[in-house]
Amino acid sequence: MTTQVALSNVGKTFPASPTTAALHALGPIDLELQRGEFFAVVGPSGCGKSTLLEIIAGLTPATQGSVEFEGRRIAGEAPDSIGVVFQEDASLPWLDVTENVAFGLRRSKLAKDERDARVRDALRLVGLSDFATSYPAQLSGGMRQRVCIARTLVMQPRLILLDEPFGALDQQTRLLMGDELLLMWRATGATVFLITHALDEATMLADRIGVMSARPGRLIDVVETNWPRERDSRIVERSEFGAITARLWKTLREESLKTIGRAVPKPAADA
Repeated sequence: MTTQVALSNVGKTFPASPTTAALHALGPIDLELQRGEFFAVVGPSGCGKSTLLEIIAGLTPATQGSVEFEGRRIAGEAPDSIGVVFQEDASLPWLDVTENVAFGLRRSKLAKDERDARVRDALRLVGLSDFATSYPAQLSGGMRQRVCIARTLVMQPRLILLDEPFGALDQQTRLLMGDELLLMWRATGATVFLITHALDEATMLADRIGVMSARPGRLIDVVETNWPRERDSRIVERSEFGAITARLWKTLREESLKTIGRAVPKPAADA
């Protein structure tokens, strides 16, 4: 496989202010993402997961290290071939679904026929073709998030960064949205980098899962799932699914205890 994203010694420290001390939030982190893979990141609250995604996206600068995308260093604004979807519902209520999805193409030099074809394809990929003229207020939370994903897909990114995109949804809807995301991933061939708090979501979706430590966030484990590319939510029935999720929790539990100021209990000594 070809390395698409390379992080080398990446770290982030927020400077001191008149009321707060400097905060070492992240790193150092070394990581390579392979072209076309699905990589998920889990970690305790406040460990810098979203900061890591924002650094890869070019939305915030690292204070040390470098990020390269397809051999070119990301400095400032990321290339158009990187798309980002956040947890918050970013659909525009005064536009219908088609207009929302087409929003990012407004300043493109594409011919109208090409723009319209891209929008139709994106709506088909996220299962919203029948709601093309609906407005966000007429849609469920999961459908509005699909609108946001379609607005990213229409730009045809080669790397898609997802920051807790289904965090506000109930468990059943999250599983079904995961199925939709896997279908989209296979159809586009894009590399996907997902931030999530849900261990079962990471286990179901990802080829590899990075586990981050308590702040400052570092990668302390990378778990390969070895799932087939053609998979869906029925994979949760496999025995390996439980074993992978248990491994993630074993590591993450210790790190989460640190974030709330509790010492990790030591194993009892033999009598």
